[in-house]
Amino acid sequence: MDMRTWRDARTRAVEAAEALRSALAALGLPESVWGSVRPTVTHKGAAYVHVGMVRAEAAERIAEAVRTTGNPR
Repeated sequence: MDMRTWRDARTRAVEAAEALRSALAALGLPESVWGSVRPTVTHKGAAYVHVGMVRAEAAERIAEAVRTTGNPR
């Protein structure tokens, strides 16, 4: 993979991770939930966001928020 591909994927991953952190914080979840969210890029250049392990209570709040505000595509 060339450097431009990696940079583009990294930019997408960083922006997505920041958006997710912001959304989780807006739900009132503590930093212990959203602080471990981090961007990553695979060796093939795919952008991902690693969320990690989340307590069940936090996952339920996230799921409820997605259900109530989610837009079907």
